[in-house]
Amino acid sequence: MKVLGISGSPRRGGNTDLLLAEFLRGAAVKGAEVETIVLNDLDFIACQHCDACLDKGKCKYEDDMQMIYQELAAADRIVLASPIHFVGLSAQMKAMVDRCQALWARKYILKIPPLGDRRDRKGFFISVGGRKEFSQFEPALATVKAFFCVLDVKYAGELLVSATDAKGAILKHPDAIQQAFLAGQSFTL
Repeated sequence: MKVLGISGSPRRGGNTDLLLAEFLRGAAVKGAEVETIVLNDLDFIACQHCDACLDKGKCKYEDDMQMIYQELAAADRIVLASPIHFVGLSAQMKAMVDRCQALWARKYILKIPPLGDRRDRKGFFISVGGRKEFSQFEPALATVKAFFCVLDVKYAGELLVSATDAKGAILKHPDAIQQAFLAGQSFTL
């Protein structure tokens, strides 16, 4: 089983990264092959809405997004991890989601499975937000669920932690670290 973690955090070693790493550690303990993509380290442009993908279900821009498409197709489980920025996904994560318009075109225009074969894929969302209100996660959750729906990935849950703005603030939530590890273990089932 391959578990792909995609980090949308621009801050290395921050709260999002710590939770994602612990989640993937839990999956690895159960025997999963794990991989992490750090979007901030990649070079890809935002969707240009040129509609070139409507003809072949493939984005015409040759950049690091091509590798992400391949990794998404190879994964059995996909974990998106993003901090909340203005009650939404980080710019890095949103740009990646938007570039998956090509996969949307495959599914809805060309009637081709967006990621190839129809394996039993599952998706999970990890997020942290600085505000105390849980409502800060709702817009990001809607985007993540729509993204997984387009990819034919069953939404399998989330770990959302509020009041974690400063780097390392997640360490004041040891239960969240443990929850991430346990979620990673059960995600491989």
